[in-house]
Amino acid sequence: MDKPTSAVDRFFRISERGSTTGREVRGGLVTFVTMAYIVVLNPLIIGSFAADDRGAHRDLLGGVLPVDQVAAVTALVAGVMTILFGLLTNLPFALATGLGINTLVAVTIAPQMTWPEAMGLVVVNGIVVLLLVVTGVRKAVFDAVPAPLKSAIAVGIGLFISLIGLVDAGFVRRVPDVAGTTVPVSLGIDGSIASWPTLVFVVGLLVTGILVAKRVRGAILIGVLSGTVLSIVLEAVAHAGRSAGVNPKGWNLGYPALPDQVFALPDLSLVGDVSFGAWWRVPAITAALLVFTLVLTDFFDTIGTMTGLGREADLIDKNGDLPGTSRALFVDGLGAVAGGAASSSSNTVYIESAAGIAEGARTGLANVVTGLLFIAAMFFTPLYQVVPIEAAAPALVVVGAMMMTQIRDVDFTDFTIALPAFLTIVVMPFTYSIANGIGAGFVTYVVLRVVTRRAREIHPLMWVVAAAFVVYFAMGPLRAAIA
Repeated sequence: MDKPTSAVDRFFRISERGSTTGREVRGGLVTFVTMAYIVVLNPLIIGSFAADDRGAHRDLLGGVLPVDQVAAVTALVAGVMTILFGLLTNLPFALATGLGINTLVAVTIAPQMTWPEAMGLVVVNGIVVLLLVVTGVRKAVFDAVPAPLKSAIAVGIGLFISLIGLVDAGFVRRVPDVAGTTVPVSLGIDGSIASWPTLVFVVGLLVTGILVAKRVRGAILIGVLSGTVLSIVLEAVAHAGRSAGVNPKGWNLGYPALPDQVFALPDLSLVGDVSFGAWWRVPAITAALLVFTLVLTDFFDTIGTMTGLGREADLIDKNGDLPGTSRALFVDGLGAVAGGAASSSSNTVYIESAAGIAEGARTGLANVVTGLLFIAAMFFTPLYQVVPIEAAAPALVVVGAMMMTQIRDVDFTDFTIALPAFLTIVVMPFTYSIANGIGAGFVTYVVLRVVTRRAREIHPLMWVVAAAFVVYFAMGPLRAAIA
């Protein structure tokens, strides 16, 4: 082991972990390249260019989050939290807005309330996660849910994200309600995908898939950028135009035309624009279950992600534990609070950090590099407005495919696991709700275990959660009966 040669080396224990400053810098750069797509993708998931755009993500009152503002806060929070994580934990794990959580907020939560209220629930989610870490309950809750159902949740979210991408790109479309038609969705327009925007999606999906399969670093970002370049060229030649709800062959969200400027001061108006009025906007049980779903979605993946990254970096101790896990989980919880407070959605540890680790990153110095690059990205938000959703949607489908790999951990030979896992997986995309999928799986799991005389295998917390979801599903009839 080399002796420390500088204060930076001693602080981050670079030599002690068999690394060098050069490797850490290179690893931080590679991690940023593999994660930078989130600054483009998150604004297209939770933001909109205008309230009258077809498919604009509106809240209950029709409000939208401007794309440029979302891009700025996405980069800001990712930068700050990644640097903080590196300084406090000395681990090369970067943070950014969590895919899946942002979709849940945009598609399920915001339509029931205002955007500030939805982000208020994200803040509450982060506070709950922090309390669970401090009290040690987080591990207890984690242990309460059977491992196969945890895997099923990840798979269901993957399918949900993929469906969002397919629909946003116009590859899958709703079938108009006409007499004699029972099919709810179809391929493209009248069974055809012959439109320029959909062509960009198909080409982007193939390019991104090839790059991921060949393990090219930054594959998702390269895929999004190549799709954007293709869309700019096609629009200049073919003039597909905007969709705006009347032109089905036009660009759905975003318009591929070169911006007037590349550099601009970031608009951070969304920072602090939160409200806790959701508890009065919707029934308290609904708000509580939405927070529970956020917590469940937020932290179940975190421990597995950090453990996997720790093994990749050879930082797991002889007992199989990751050094500084409590601090890491605490900062991860802070990421949820910060993401909600800035309206970028909950931030969490990214598995893409493995790319930087593969380049030699072993300490928090790599995080400092990644974080500074994210902060610099705030000043280039005009570029994000030229990325059409058809160029970004392939990333959603590819990420969904990656999340599908966890299905291998579900034992489909045991039907008391198979049916709950199956319902968890399919109800999410079929009902456009992560909460519905989790609830269907948990309730079914408890019922099947009871009738097969295996009730003693059910963790006490699972009884509580399943009962809460029964109330959740019964809210409509209960309100109607009371009225």
